[in-house]
Amino acid sequence: MAFFFRPKLVDSLKAYSREQLGADIAAGLTVGVVALPLAMAFAIASGLKPEAGLFTAIIAGFIISALGGSKVQIGGPAGAFIVIVYGILERYGLANLIIATAASGVLLFIMGLLKLGTLIRFIPVAVVIGFTNGIAVLIMLSQAKDFLGLQVNNMPADFFGILRALSDALPSFQPTSFALALGSLLLIVVWQRTFAARPSQTQASGLRRTLQVIPGSIVALVVATLVAQSLSLPVETIGSKFGGIPSALPSFVWPEFSLEALKNLSMPIFTITLLGAIESLLCARIADGLIGDRHNPNQELMAQGVANFVTPFFGGMPATGTIARTVTNVKSGGRSPVAGMVHALTLLVVVWVAAPLANHVPLAALAAILMFVAWNMGEWHAFSDLKQFRAPYRITLLAVFLLTVMVDLTVAVEFGLFAACVTFIYRISNLSRVEQLSPVDTQALIGQDGRISAYRFYGALFFGAVKLVEAIEDHLPQKAVILDLKNIIYIDSSGADALMALAQVCQKRQVRLLICGLNHQPMDIAKRTGLLDLVGKDCQPDWGTGLETALSSENL
Repeated sequence: MAFFFRPKLVDSLKAYSREQLGADIAAGLTVGVVALPLAMAFAIASGLKPEAGLFTAIIAGFIISALGGSKVQIGGPAGAFIVIVYGILERYGLANLIIATAASGVLLFIMGLLKLGTLIRFIPVAVVIGFTNGIAVLIMLSQAKDFLGLQVNNMPADFFGILRALSDALPSFQPTSFALALGSLLLIVVWQRTFAARPSQTQASGLRRTLQVIPGSIVALVVATLVAQSLSLPVETIGSKFGGIPSALPSFVWPEFSLEALKNLSMPIFTITLLGAIESLLCARIADGLIGDRHNPNQELMAQGVANFVTPFFGGMPATGTIARTVTNVKSGGRSPVAGMVHALTLLVVVWVAAPLANHVPLAALAAILMFVAWNMGEWHAFSDLKQFRAPYRITLLAVFLLTVMVDLTVAVEFGLFAACVTFIYRISNLSRVEQLSPVDTQALIGQDGRISAYRFYGALFFGAVKLVEAIEDHLPQKAVILDLKNIIYIDSSGADALMALAQVCQKRQVRLLICGLNHQPMDIAKRTGLLDLVGKDCQPDWGTGLETALSSENL
């Protein structure tokens, strides 16, 4: 078990110092402040109470840091889950959300145990960008209600339903809420551009260094709350909408469970699992680049699995690695999982001590924070860069984006993976080619036209390229066929089957088939499929030996 399950915390504590502890505590406190408004905003946007986001950041955040495979990754509720969680709540209810989240935790742990973490890297960038930008659009659209102060009793989960609901609610537009939200958004943008720490400012001192530590979201939240309270603005707050947040962690809750419900939740479970794995491992890779380390993707998936299995039973929501909070952790000096654990404990203290203060937070300010997060979450430059890529890449990215926005994230990812696979197969099959050798290539073939045919293969001989072998059957010579496979890097079972079929046809027509230059993998599959036994001594080590054998054959 120690071999398969080894958190980064174990290795980080081996050479741990008092100086690093101080840096991790400072970073954890900073990230806790950053996570406070985001956790509440993500929960509210997902259709849950604000405490669901806080409980997730506390419980899942602590577990992911303590058991994870990255030194600096911060776990918790993420914007990518907003659309998914909202849709599950609307269609299946809260009890089934708990079941789906816990089941996805089991799958994530199994994926890590089976060492499938590296497979996530094979998801094409066009698919990742497409659904990331699509989710960003849906997040911004979902916040339009609170940003404009609209009165919507039941917001649908689908794109066209949201547009219809917002259109019907336009007469209830509240200029006060809109002004507060717009002012909050502008304040965040100006603050981040003015005081965000940059590499050239690492030696900044005094007041500027202090201001660099304070995130714009906290500044906007505090200013908006003070303005709303001092001016008695008629805006909706956490207290008026949800009755505030509790000052203690929730007790364990076990929902009603049945195998039938689990079967109906198969697609939501798949979506949460896939998105959680992708988000966490992409975030961990970004963190690696920031600190010059290498995370353990399988350990990270197991930690994400434990966190997502435990958290929903204590009032939480799906959790994953979060890029914004992880980057903040690194920039604040965090270099071990201790910083992430301190971040979770910081939020716990806030819930115990300052929960009543959250009653006065305007929902318009939280909407502004999420608008900013969603905008920074999207990779909008990818749309302008599309002209640099070929049609398959463009079609995949745009299709995944539009399907994410207008249909469903699961459908979008499934289509994206399908389109990427088809494109890959098409490209690889085009790279695989065969050349018929002539007397120009080697003088030994002079005068052998119609008696000996020689072919040199390149690339991979797989199910998408078997037509190259099949074409040889239609033009068999009288005496011998020589196949030079030294430039073939891979042969699958379909390719081996095509070669066996060619060998059988050659035997029936009394044409000798010589296969030359099999490398490691092609040789291995030739042995396992029986091709080597079928060809026998006519499997030659190289092209030259094969040609010499064919020319000196007694059958010629």
